[in-house]
Amino acid sequence: QVQLVESGGGLVQPGGSLRLSCEASGFTVSGYAMAWHRQTPGKERELVALIATGGHSNYPDSVRGRFTISVDNAKNTVYLQMANLKPDDTAVYYCNRPIGGNWGQGTQVTVSS
Repeated sequence: QVQLVESGGGLVQPGGSLRLSCEASGFTVSGYAMAWHRQTPGKERELVALIATGGHSNYPDSVRGRFTISVDNAKNTVYLQMANLKPDDTAVYYCNRPIGGNWGQGTQVTVSS
């Protein structure tokens, strides 16, 4: 049974950093592309990071240079390191395995002073 469990969200001041974790079970993350998305009320879910099986990553302009996606194969976990956070980054962040369409439950990130 495939499961994705996110953690690490919280309240952070503008300019601060957070690291989100996505612990996977039921499959090996190294064999799949993995992604992080975010969603705010009334808006569509937005892709913020994607990492391919070869390690190549992609980001939209809105987060490029501030967000970094990585994988720890030993822990079967995907991370999203977020730096220089802005109020516009406030959202629920979801871990996703595109093949299979698997999603975690989400973790709230709030950027506010």
